[in-house]
Amino acid sequence: MTSETSANSGQTETADAAAGAGAEAERAVKRRILADLTPLRTSPDYRRLWIGSTVSWLGQAMTALAISLQVYDITHSSFAVGLVGLFSLVPLVVFGLYGGAVADIVDRRKLGLASSTGLCLLSFVLAGAALAGFHEVWLLYSIVALQAVCGALSSPARTSMIPRLLPAEQLPAANALNSMTTTSGMMFGPMLGGLIVGVWGYQAAYLLDAASFSVALYAMWRLPSMKPDRAAGAAKRASVVDGLRFLATRPNVRMTFFTDLCAMVLAHPRALFPAVAVLWFGGDARTTGLLVAAPAVGALLGGVFSGWLGRIRRHGLAILLAVGAWGTAIAVFGLTRNLWLGMFFLALAGCADTVSMVFRSTMLQAATPDDMRGRLQGVFIVVVAGGPRLGDFLAGSAADLTSPQLAITGGGLACVVAVGLLALKWRGFARYDARSPEA
Repeated sequence: MTSETSANSGQTETADAAAGAGAEAERAVKRRILADLTPLRTSPDYRRLWIGSTVSWLGQAMTALAISLQVYDITHSSFAVGLVGLFSLVPLVVFGLYGGAVADIVDRRKLGLASSTGLCLLSFVLAGAALAGFHEVWLLYSIVALQAVCGALSSPARTSMIPRLLPAEQLPAANALNSMTTTSGMMFGPMLGGLIVGVWGYQAAYLLDAASFSVALYAMWRLPSMKPDRAAGAAKRASVVDGLRFLATRPNVRMTFFTDLCAMVLAHPRALFPAVAVLWFGGDARTTGLLVAAPAVGALLGGVFSGWLGRIRRHGLAILLAVGAWGTAIAVFGLTRNLWLGMFFLALAGCADTVSMVFRSTMLQAATPDDMRGRLQGVFIVVVAGGPRLGDFLAGSAADLTSPQLAITGGGLACVVAVGLLALKWRGFARYDARSPEA
């Protein structure tokens, strides 16, 4: 080899190395800005579980809309449609706690398979009834209640698996990806469901939902056994009380629930959007739809641009700031009278909620022993399901007694004050460090 050839070869290798370094630097920048996909790349089990959850969430959102449309088609009553939420909420709250306790004593993989199979079969029942022309509202209410039971058993089991599939440093990224699953399902599922029902009927939406569970079932089937890691001498019964006793001794984990309740109970203006759309913006149902969609869009963007969350170590402080940002954005929204500016602040609130959710979920997973994760995930379900509904009631009552502006702005400020008081009461929460998680 001549000296010229050697020089050219060296230059080529240097150029390749520089290109490789540049590509790696570009990927690092993307990870800092966009959602961190490391959990999907490094864990095939988590990747299958995430894909299955994403597909099934989309199908369930389609079915939820289809059931509401079918109930109205049968009864022509908005009150009857509202009862769908009640028939879903009560089993979700009751069995959320019990489902979490069950997930702490059985193989979570088997529990996830059984509950997902139940959801799949219920969708087939809905499709069969629609095909047979059996249109009875009591059947739809019964199916909704049973779906809530299966969902309350499935969610704690599935969520408790994630810390077993990924290292602790990847949990924030995984929870950001999970937030994108739920948010995109809630955004696109109803749109797709409305289109399918309009073109092919209710049975098509239900059949497509049933088919979507095949992906989730395959993901669960491929998982290894997920029996909880119980400490020596630990009880082998499904005790909700034991979980609540454990929670009473863990101030940092307890604070994740308190901060979420501050946001969802005190500053949750969703019930006022129909009135606000007319009184403030001179709009109609379409305006209400825009207001409802704005926080979801912000939440989805918060998940898409979540790459920086993995570098945050002070998770407690991040939660306090995010919930404070939610309350501030809601309070400012209450002062706006421009629709697009109002939607901007609602989107900011949704983005802040995603940040809060990522770190709350991560703390719950990292600072809780494996044999208690299911029970605390059950409490998480109750808070997430019950908080916004209580917030709807409080906001509606406050608006009737005062005005929508006072209810919304006052609620946002009350959220900020409440979070500040909690931070002063439990100062250790702001010092929580992900490198040494303490419950």
